[in-house]
Amino acid sequence: MLSSGTSHKNEFLAQTKAAREERLLAASRDYSAIRIQGLVRGWLVRTRVRKMVELEFEKTFPEPGDGGDLGKRLKPSLETYKAAKKFMYFVGRKNVDQFEVMLRYIIASLDSDSPKTSYIGVFLNKSHSVAWIEHIKQVCSQASLVMASMSTDHPAYSRKAAFFVLVLISFTSTNTWRLLRTPALSSLAPHMTSICHTVTGHLVQTGLLTNLRHILLTGLASSKVSLSRTTLSAIMTLALRPVMYGSYSDQMVSLYLLNILSVPGLVQHVATMCPDSLVTLQGEKEEDQSLLLATVRLLSQDQQLKIHFNALEGSYALCLTANLVQLVSMAPSLTSSQLVPVVTTLTHLLSSLGQYVTAKQSPLSHWHPVLGWFSVSLDKHLQSSMTSVKAQLSRLWSPDCLLVLTADLQAQAATLPQVPAPPTPSPEETNFGKKLMKQALEKTRTTYAATTSTISSPLNRLGGAACTRVALVCALYQTACRTLSQLRIDILNGLCFGDLLLKPLWVFLNSLGPNCGLKSFLELLSANKSGTAPEFQMLVLFCDTFSHLVTILDDTEFYEQDKPFSKHEYAMLGQFLNTFLYRSVWSGMLSDPTSNLFSSVLGLLSVLRRRDDRRSFTRPNHWLLKEVKLGTLLCDLERNRPVAKLVISKLPHIIPHQERVLLFRKKVHTEKTSLGILESDSVSPQSTLISVHRNRIVEDGYRQLGSLAAQSFKGVIRVRFVNMQGLDEAGIDQDGVFKEFLEETIKKVFDPSLNLFCTTSEERLYPSPLSHITENHLDLFEFVGKMIGKAVYEGIVVDVPFASFFLTQVLGHDHSALYSYLDEMPSSDPELHKNLTYVKHYEGDVEDLGLTFSFDQDIMGRIVTHELIPGGRSINVTNSNRISYIHHMAHFKMHRQIATQVAAFRNGFRSVIPTDWLSLFSGPEVQRLISGDNSPIDLKDLRRNTSYYGGFHDSHRVVAWLWEVLEKDFTDKEKSMFLKFVTSCSKPPLLGFENLEPPFSIRCVEVADDEDDGDTVGSVLRGFLALRRKDPVNRLPTASTCFNLLKLPNYQKKSTLKEKLRYAISCNTGFELS
Repeated sequence: MLSSGTSHKNEFLAQTKAAREERLLAASRDYSAIRIQGLVRGWLVRTRVRKMVELEFEKTFPEPGDGGDLGKRLKPSLETYKAAKKFMYFVGRKNVDQFEVMLRYIIASLDSDSPKTSYIGVFLNKSHSVAWIEHIKQVCSQASLVMASMSTDHPAYSRKAAFFVLVLISFTSTNTWRLLRTPALSSLAPHMTSICHTVTGHLVQTGLLTNLRHILLTGLASSKVSLSRTTLSAIMTLALRPVMYGSYSDQMVSLYLLNILSVPGLVQHVATMCPDSLVTLQGEKEEDQSLLLATVRLLSQDQQLKIHFNALEGSYALCLTANLVQLVSMAPSLTSSQLVPVVTTLTHLLSSLGQYVTAKQSPLSHWHPVLGWFSVSLDKHLQSSMTSVKAQLSRLWSPDCLLVLTADLQAQAATLPQVPAPPTPSPEETNFGKKLMKQALEKTRTTYAATTSTISSPLNRLGGAACTRVALVCALYQTACRTLSQLRIDILNGLCFGDLLLKPLWVFLNSLGPNCGLKSFLELLSANKSGTAPEFQMLVLFCDTFSHLVTILDDTEFYEQDKPFSKHEYAMLGQFLNTFLYRSVWSGMLSDPTSNLFSSVLGLLSVLRRRDDRRSFTRPNHWLLKEVKLGTLLCDLERNRPVAKLVISKLPHIIPHQERVLLFRKKVHTEKTSLGILESDSVSPQSTLISVHRNRIVEDGYRQLGSLAAQSFKGVIRVRFVNMQGLDEAGIDQDGVFKEFLEETIKKVFDPSLNLFCTTSEERLYPSPLSHITENHLDLFEFVGKMIGKAVYEGIVVDVPFASFFLTQVLGHDHSALYSYLDEMPSSDPELHKNLTYVKHYEGDVEDLGLTFSFDQDIMGRIVTHELIPGGRSINVTNSNRISYIHHMAHFKMHRQIATQVAAFRNGFRSVIPTDWLSLFSGPEVQRLISGDNSPIDLKDLRRNTSYYGGFHDSHRVVAWLWEVLEKDFTDKEKSMFLKFVTSCSKPPLLGFENLEPPFSIRCVEVADDEDDGDTVGSVLRGFLALRRKDPVNRLPTASTCFNLLKLPNYQKKSTLKEKLRYAISCNTGFELS
């Protein structure tokens, strides 16, 4: 009973629910049907009305080509106004063709001077004036949207774009409203102008500038320019009107910057296609408000610059900067008050770009042709226009822009005295007594000058207004070099042009006080240790630019033509850089060698020193600093103090060469001690014994020593010679004669027949470009490098004159961006250098010479063409690229041809002599380490360090004759020949004969060499007592160069000794040990 009641209830509820859902569905269907019917009816009505409006439109607005002049067929303006309103409401820009026809009719009516037919006349009807203004706003905003939506692929794009711009031009200014030029209505002009301002404001709110940006990007920033000159001029006029109407307010200028002035290459296109439009950007007169100055005023506010930069991001901010640069370069002049904000704004923009690139660097980077690698890719507009942007940026360092930005600097330099030349030594100074007197007077004069120097102040001072203006300009160019990394060389080339920057800047620097304002710069550095103050950018830019210039000047320009400075000015500059850098480092104010200030100053200093090393323009010891306390420096170096280590690593030249050699020998001794390879009374170090056949010295030496570990190679190496019969030769010095082995090895590897090395015109050695003909030539080069390194390590001098450019590459000094292979080419190939110099200074068209970026080389009768750059054989040398050609040719001849050989030699040499040890010396100084000192031979020093055997002693008659002959009768050349005769090297050791290894010795001999038994008792007594068997008039002095031993017969006459010794050294009758 209960279950039956429940079942009926459930059925009832289900039926009720179903009925409710059916009613809801029926209601939904009815509603939907009504909605659909309403929409369809509405669409049908609108379609019918639209057709009616279009039919009415054709009657009201005739087509321009329907016959007759459109202006003569004008209808009452009120009638056309009502038809236009109806058309805009129902059709509008949905029918672009009819919309264009209507606009053409309206524009044509503006040329009417009758209120009845001119479209402006509608406004004169009070009942329609307000609605007419709103109507015009609607028409213009719709025209703006149509203009932006057009495709450049449309065949009539240029014509249509020009028309729609004309429409907007016509209603944002009353200039084309003929009605207002009638006397009766001319008084309405101000009121109508305010209406134009209102319309313009509405257009800006509805995206006018954004739409214009779109047109400019599609029309200019593409592979082909699709805008006509007239259209571009109209767009520039239209875009600037909101800014002008807004009285150059920050808001309007901001919109213009973001939308118009950031279009890639805009100003360049305007300057090329419609230069008259530039007037609106620059201002016709100095007192006029110009867009450039308004932009600078806005962006000189840090917050505003950040906002605009972030809105544009990197590449379009770069385009904005490029457009501003071109505007500045085309400005006739800038007053002092205008210069500072312009320069500061450009500097901040470039600095922000640099920070942006740094922040956007990532492993997934894209290549930017101006900014380098960073993670943001270029859109199609940027890719198409980057060439124009680069051309615009290059105007920053063009002569026109330099003239504008450095006008103040040049004006100041013109009023400053030129840098005076130092006094030249008078002939009387050669007299020692007079020289001392002059020095005493000079010291008195200097002391007096020092006490009164505070009376006269420098002509300019750091932090002054004039200095600040100069420093800000320099900071701009320095920032450009740092940010526009891919254009750095172009920037430096531009800054080197003429005397626009370097010459006046040098004069200005000298006006800051004695020695280029050294004291002022040091005081500033103590307050600004990071070296980022604008005044330091002035110094950094000068150093970077001048370093670049020195690398591209040839010797004629540098030494003879005094370009851009005279030799004494180079010396003055070097002295300032040297002193400034030392004092800054030693005082701890400058401790980061990677900082811009440190690297730039050191870079120029190194360039000048390298030039001076090759061909001197300074006095002796010019680079030494007397204020350096050598004892303190070396003491701090032993304690590993960072400042001392930095001074030695970066400025080793400020201490005497002899002290650096002592430091080098000390490093060697310390390493030998740590390796346990020093011989002492209690311990004999482990040694390596090799056997070498006389007829296979190089082969046996390379086979046994080539793979020897570096530590063993630095240790004691003993050599046992095997003669032609295969028997071991009698050896001295514990079965080892390493010096002789070294000399013989070097003699053979530098033999031209081995084809490893060849000589320059000055008889200096460098790797042969054809050495690959010799088997295992790179292994042999590495072995030779090790042997030369071993000689330097042991203090053995060998007479091997290397070419300076080869040593430069061995030391790695050529890796500097400031190194020029062209400088050292005269020593390698003077004929080629002469030809390249001819090309450099050729006054005609270089292309007439028929040169390409390639080099033909004759290799064993076969001509091989080497391309200096990829595709070089098809690239002609022209006036614009000849400097590049010259340096590429020098790089190929001096480096590329021998790069692998140099690398192998360098690896071997550095395996024995660490790189940090070599940093103590320049290239010529390393040559002195290898081959001995260039100074005259000090015979007194040689005599003090001579050992005697066989009965000879220092007071012996023959020994006394020997020293008298050398001192009084021999020329300097003969003294060198004597030294080569007894030691195999014509130059003395760097630290004197005390360091000759082994020590020089003289032995008395009375028999032939093959009968010489050494120091027998009889020979010693006879020699000591000056007894003789007979006068050895038929015997010549001989030598064992491996032991630095002179074997001297006991002559009875001084004249005989002189004659025989001179003959012996001339014929080189020394013998090797056998």
